[in-house]
Amino acid sequence: MLEIDRLVKRYPNGTVALHDFSLAVGEGVTGLLGPNGAGKTTLMSIVATVLRPTSGSVRWRGADVLRDPLALRRELGYLPQDFGVYEKLTAVEMLRYFGRLKGLAGKALHDAVEEMIDLVNLRPAAGRRLGGFSGGMRQRVGIAQALLGDPKILIVDEPTVGLDPEERVRFRNLLSELGQGRTVILSTHIVSDVEAIAERIAVIRQGRLVRFAAPEELLAHAAGRVFRAVLPADRLAEAQRRVAVSNLTRRADGVHVRFVGDGGAIPGAVAVEPTLEDAYLLTNVEAA
Repeated sequence: MLEIDRLVKRYPNGTVALHDFSLAVGEGVTGLLGPNGAGKTTLMSIVATVLRPTSGSVRWRGADVLRDPLALRRELGYLPQDFGVYEKLTAVEMLRYFGRLKGLAGKALHDAVEEMIDLVNLRPAAGRRLGGFSGGMRQRVGIAQALLGDPKILIVDEPTVGLDPEERVRFRNLLSELGQGRTVILSTHIVSDVEAIAERIAVIRQGRLVRFAAPEELLAHAAGRVFRAVLPADRLAEAQRRVAVSNLTRRADGVHVRFVGDGGAIPGAVAVEPTLEDAYLLTNVEAA
């Protein structure tokens, strides 16, 4: 169990990135969902023992991580949002380097690196220098290094940035498998990255935990509060000022607007089945 208790992070310039943030996470995949600037990366950096909070505590298996970071680092796999590479190394050389840092050696190191190369689909480029890798390929190296050493807690911050659609699906499936028997925290601003695999979703807004629930609970909360209406194009701007729009499509008969909140705000609106994206938008609207 990872226990985060009343974390506060105040930067020297006065910016408060986290406000009394508390969360308890067990085995399985937990999605941390919020817009850019919500405090997700600050939270992940603190949990990964890269950054110290202004106040509060983090405990892993009952041990105080802030006092004894090695208690968590021995079992941690971490992919930061900005993962840098040594451009003169090959993918294999860099993974061997990270493997040694995690205490792997000899045959165990060799086998682990080979397994990761195949797992993230880098075999054709394994011997190439990283300086020639695309952003998506570098991200795959980052994912591979995070998985070395069979970590019991895996923290990934915006892991699908730069991945093409096929690789994004592949990685989401991989995370779902890895959630069996370990703690996985996936931080993202992309709803589709969590809706298929997260067992629980923590919605964060302006450094505060807004809601922590299973996807089906978020959907149930949004039931009856998601609507669709067809409007003339010249009424769209007015509608956007009155309601929170989750999607709109321009068609021959007008603009099809999907929105959350009060259906009576737009005459003729009809209720529709909510999606997780609708539920997420509604949660943010209620927290505003």
